[in-house]
Amino acid sequence: MKIRRVGAYGICRDEAGRVLLARNSPLSSFPGLWTLPGGGVEQDEHPDDAVVREFGEETGLSVKIEALHSVTADVFRLPTGELEHTDRVIYDVRVTGGSLRFETQGTTEHVDWIAQTDLSDLPLMPFTAAVLGVGTAVESDTPNPGEELAKPARVQRFGAYAAATDPDGRILLTRIAPGYPGAGRWHLPGGGTDHGETPEAALARELIEETSQHGRVTGLLGTSHRYDPAALGPEGVPMDWHVIRVLFRVSIDVPTESLVTEEAGGSTAEAGWFTLAEAKGLELTELAATAVARVGAERAR
Repeated sequence: MKIRRVGAYGICRDEAGRVLLARNSPLSSFPGLWTLPGGGVEQDEHPDDAVVREFGEETGLSVKIEALHSVTADVFRLPTGELEHTDRVIYDVRVTGGSLRFETQGTTEHVDWIAQTDLSDLPLMPFTAAVLGVGTAVESDTPNPGEELAKPARVQRFGAYAAATDPDGRILLTRIAPGYPGAGRWHLPGGGTDHGETPEAALARELIEETSQHGRVTGLLGTSHRYDPAALGPEGVPMDWHVIRVLFRVSIDVPTESLVTEEAGGSTAEAGWFTLAEAKGLELTELAATAVARVGAERAR
């Protein structure tokens, strides 16, 4: 069975440049491996809040987010046999208080400050090694033939969206199709990542499907989330729905006519290029309004 989860993790360094790491306990799926402090995002929890909470639980330290470092994803076969896809949101954080201590009866059992030169001597979680620059690209496990995705009643979805502009400063928007939440409003190109798909790969796919554009990721603008405990799923069945979104800054160096290429019945009715002034006059989703404001502030500098 294929399952999904979202995690939030923090890179924290001391004045000597050492990074704080936690060692997984026997209660973890990967005991003995060292990892960045962090863990799963709970239902209706913002990733920003999750990393602060997890850091406190695992290290005893209070931290403040300095920046969004990166987002990544990997797929590993758990000892239980399930194929787990984890979307990981990585932050740069700094200590604001507390005292360093070990977690008891949790998924980590020890924490320590590790010098950069000593990282290669430790058995690291693959994503931790890659983020800290001491490992190669994470090699993900592959599904077995016919292996199905779990369909829980409580759904946590991870999506990648683009604040995409062309050389003339126009922004790329998509209009939500009838029958979907927010129908008729203008949104950002993007959508949910598939099992085994990285956020960047999902964004590139969604850009082509929804707008026929090829983009270049130039940065990260932030994360957001939306929780709807009474959302209606397929066939009108209620589900506890939580979507976590990462917003990428994207440049479309060679813009073309914006055409929707996804199959009929998709959530995108049309796509278009707009000046910032035109975009501000449209009925926008919250995410699109945030992107328009961010791009406007960027151009005003």
